[in-house]
Amino acid sequence: MTLRIFNHNVYEFRRGVRCLFLMTMAAHDLPPILVRLEGSQIEHFVQQVNAEKVNLFFGRTAFVQTTRSIVTKPLCQLTPEEDFMLGYDREQQCERYLSRCGRPPFVCTSH
Repeated sequence: MTLRIFNHNVYEFRRGVRCLFLMTMAAHDLPPILVRLEGSQIEHFVQQVNAEKVNLFFGRTAFVQTTRSIVTKPLCQLTPEEDFMLGYDREQQCERYLSRCGRPPFVCTSH
């Protein structure tokens, strides 16, 4: 299943659908995926989660390099601003940021 998801993500990357991908996977699934990323010259960064799991970030170089500089601790310990930089779709990311900051989303009631 991991390889199937990875292949779909690579497809989306090559089509320009997204610029940065995060996959959390079993460490034993990583070696063939790294071979493919390196063979395709796709920038990547691996964060060890624990002895059995890793986070794999891959995508456009500037995005991966920025992620490498931000992700220096477990993802659950990132500040709302650091988490925001990892990016989801724009609206999702804004909602996620507001909830992590403890601020309710602003609702405009006047037209």
